[in-house]
Amino acid sequence: MEDRTKDPVAPHDSQARRGPLRRGRSSTSPAPVDAVEGSARAEQPQPASSRARGLAIDTAPLRIPAFRRLFGGVAVTMLGQQMTLVAVPYQVYELTGSSLMVGVTSVVALVPLIVFGLLGGAIADAMDRRRLMLVTSVGAAVTSALLAVQAALPGDGHLAVLWVLTALVSAFAAVNQPARSAVIPALVPVDQVPAANALAMTIRQIGVIAGPLLAGLLIGLGDLFLAYAVDAAGFAVAVLLLRGLPALPPVGVIAERLRLGAAVRGVGEGFAFLRTQPVLLMTFVVDVIAMLFAWPQAVFPELSTGLFAGDANSLGWLFAGVSIGSLVMGLTSGWVSRVDRQGAVVLVAIAVWGVAIIGFGFASTLWLAVLCLAVAGAADMVSAVLRSSMLQLAAPDEMRGRMQGVFLVVVAGGPRLGDLRAGAVAAGFGVTAAMVSGGVLIIVAMLLIAVLVPSFWLFRASHTETSAGR
Repeated sequence: MEDRTKDPVAPHDSQARRGPLRRGRSSTSPAPVDAVEGSARAEQPQPASSRARGLAIDTAPLRIPAFRRLFGGVAVTMLGQQMTLVAVPYQVYELTGSSLMVGVTSVVALVPLIVFGLLGGAIADAMDRRRLMLVTSVGAAVTSALLAVQAALPGDGHLAVLWVLTALVSAFAAVNQPARSAVIPALVPVDQVPAANALAMTIRQIGVIAGPLLAGLLIGLGDLFLAYAVDAAGFAVAVLLLRGLPALPPVGVIAERLRLGAAVRGVGEGFAFLRTQPVLLMTFVVDVIAMLFAWPQAVFPELSTGLFAGDANSLGWLFAGVSIGSLVMGLTSGWVSRVDRQGAVVLVAIAVWGVAIIGFGFASTLWLAVLCLAVAGAADMVSAVLRSSMLQLAAPDEMRGRMQGVFLVVVAGGPRLGDLRAGAVAAGFGVTAAMVSGGVLIIVAMLLIAVLVPSFWLFRASHTETSAGR
C-alpha cells in the first residue's frame, strides 16, 4: 500500500494509540494486577442500562466543535433536499402529464451527478475543502432559490427551466458531497470515524422520511414555492455553519499537480489507484451488486395498485420502508462504530439485504412487505456506514476526495440501474420473480467474494495499512 506517512491523521491510527500488538505472554510471567482485575470485571454481567448505551448511536463525535458544524450543515440541508426531490418530479408531471418526462428528468439529474461526482472528487483533493464546501453550498442555495422563484411566477413553470435548474442542483451536490465526506477523518479521531458516519447517515434518513411527507403536505396545499424555499434556506444556514470550520487544504504531491488544472487527469489517477487496492475496489463492487440485483422501488407502483390496492397509502408505506429500517439501525448503531472486522460485516449485511428482498418478493400482506423492506434498510445502513469508513481510513488523504466521488456515483447510479433491471424482469416474469431472483444472486455473490477476495473478508479497521494493500 502507498506510504501514509504524509497523512495528517495517520498518527492517530487506532493501532498506534493502542501500542504494539501483544505477541502472547509467557506462562511464567505474572499478569499485571490491573489486567487481572479488569478481566474479572469484564466477566461480571453488565447491567441492562450499560447494554442499552452500547447499542445506542455513538454521539462522541458531536463533542468536537468542527464536526458539530459539519453535522449541523448536513442536518439543515437534508430536509429541504428531500422536499425538492419530490417537488421537481411533481412539477414536471403537472407540466407534461407524462411519466416518461418524469423519468427523463431523473436522467437529467443523473448525468451531472456522474460527471461532477468524479470531477468533484478530484477537485476536493486539489483545493481547500472548506472553501469548496462553501462555494458549492452557496451555489445550491442560489439554485434552490431560483426554483422557488419560478414556482411562484404565474403559470406552472417551464420544463426547460426546470431541467436546467435540476441539473445545476445535481452538479453542486455532486461536488459538495465528496468534499463533505472526505473531511471527516480530518475532523475526528480515526477511532470515531465510523460513529461520525453513522451520525451523518442517520440524520440523512430522518430527512428522507420527513422531507417527502412535508413536501406532500405543502404540495397538497398548492405551495410548491415553500417546498423549494425550505431547501434554499437550509443551504444558507449550512454556509454560516461551514464558515466556522478550520482551513482544510489539500495534502501531498498529487494535490500540487492537480492545482495546475489537471482535474480530468486526477480522475484517471484515482481509478488507477483504485485498481491497486482490492479492498477499496470491492467496497464499490459489493454495493453495485446489492443495488443492481435488488433495488425494489420500480415495483412499488405495481404492488400499490395491484396486490396491496386495498391498503391505505400503500405506496407511501412501500417507499418509506427501507428508510424506516435505516433510521432505526442508525439510532441503534453504537455497536457498528466498534466493529473491527469491517469487511466481513459488510458482506454479511449485504447478504441479509438479499434475504430481506427475497422475503419482500414473497410477502402477501403490506405489513410483511414493509417489515422486509425495513430489515433490508437496516442491513444497508450497516453496509453503508462501514464501507464509507473503510474508504475514509484506507485511502490516503490526497485520494479521499476522489474515492468519495466514485462512492457518490456508485450510490446514485446503482439504484437507477436496479430500477431498470427490476422493472424489466417484473414486466416479463412478475414481481416475485424479479425480487427473489435478485436476492438469491446477491447471497451467492457475497459468498463468492468472501472466497475469491479474502483481503476484503479479512479487512480489519485496526490494521488499516496492512489490510488495504493486500
